[in-house]
Amino acid sequence: MSDEAIPPDAPASDRVRAAMAAVDRRDYLPWHQLRFAHADMPLRIGHGATCSQPSTVAAMLEELDPRPGDRALDVGSGSGWTTALLARLVSPAGSVVGVEIEPELVAMGRRHLLDAGVPGARIEQAEPGRLGRPAEAPFDRILVSAEARRLPQALVDQLADGGRVVVPVRGRLMVVDRHGDDVRARKVGWFSFVPLRGAD
Repeated sequence: MSDEAIPPDAPASDRVRAAMAAVDRRDYLPWHQLRFAHADMPLRIGHGATCSQPSTVAAMLEELDPRPGDRALDVGSGSGWTTALLARLVSPAGSVVGVEIEPELVAMGRRHLLDAGVPGARIEQAEPGRLGRPAEAPFDRILVSAEARRLPQALVDQLADGGRVVVPVRGRLMVVDRHGDDVRARKVGWFSFVPLRGAD
């Protein structure tokens, strides 16, 4: 990763653009996909998972608007690329935990984070039948890179006061904000993702 700091008061689009320039997608792909690393397309990484296309990831991160010092959760961390991007956006004082259901992808993501020297981030094996990381909640920001059939209440419950989750639901990207007991959701754009396993 580049050492160039992201101004914390910069617009989300600028901070996300800087993070994506600093965190090379090539470092988070299997060897057979390296030639497509900088193409704006989803890439298969095995086990029915993909590394989402950069424009989609950028749109999700802009809506999520992670800030320095945030505690972030990356659901469906896959190859570790989105986990590394989140780590860049919440640094230097923030932290990120990625969760992934496939053990082989957990190993892949961990190896990529280690090789790239990503601070403040780790990837854990998802617990069967349980979404997210409730034992470590609350989180300020939750990114979900798989499509749910309905808004996962389990993840909303893991949000801190003032927290936000971005999750694809039936083809629409949902942005959900929590302020105390008040939960508000809005839909933005149409996107295609692999199914979120473990959701109701």
